[in-house]
Amino acid sequence: MAPKNKFTKEQIIDAAFEIACIEGLQGITIRKVADQLGSSIAPIYVNFTDINELIKEVVKKVSEISKQYLSEINSGNPFHDIGVASVRFAKDYSVLFRDLVMRPNDHLQDYDENMGNDLVEMMKEDADLEGLSSEELKLILLKMRIFQTGLSVMVANGLLPHSVSEEQIIELLDSTASDLIVAARYRRQS
Repeated sequence: MAPKNKFTKEQIIDAAFEIACIEGLQGITIRKVADQLGSSIAPIYVNFTDINELIKEVVKKVSEISKQYLSEINSGNPFHDIGVASVRFAKDYSVLFRDLVMRPNDHLQDYDENMGNDLVEMMKEDADLEGLSSEELKLILLKMRIFQTGLSVMVANGLLPHSVSEEQIIELLDSTASDLIVAARYRRQS
């Protein structure tokens, strides 16, 4: 009998992630992951109790990639960086983006709750947002997220004219963010 191939948990997650990038999360099966690894299903079940546990790990990997995008931009303007990271993720991982954003699911529930608080804390470091309360920042974030998600959906689905460059998309994000900030400050004064 030939010895079983041994794979690390990370290798299994990476194989499942590759499948998700092409077929979406619903495309991940134990058999497909095993085939991707050139293995039997045994190593997968040694590391994961079921497919749902593996999918949760793939979603964690998505979260890590999102945070990496955010840290790579690091323009000094966190509010700007959030939008740019989302658009770039939508462009680079369009199938996964559509799967996570356009299909009803609970995959990002914890991510949304935790990341929302992290983003508000990042926004507090932004000089343009100085003096706004946490509640005002949360409202700005929600409004911007609604806009940025719509724009990212358009990017992921190739719905923008081909003549629109990434620089123009970023400018659109920035100008919308500025408009939201000005409106929040105006409401505060009124």
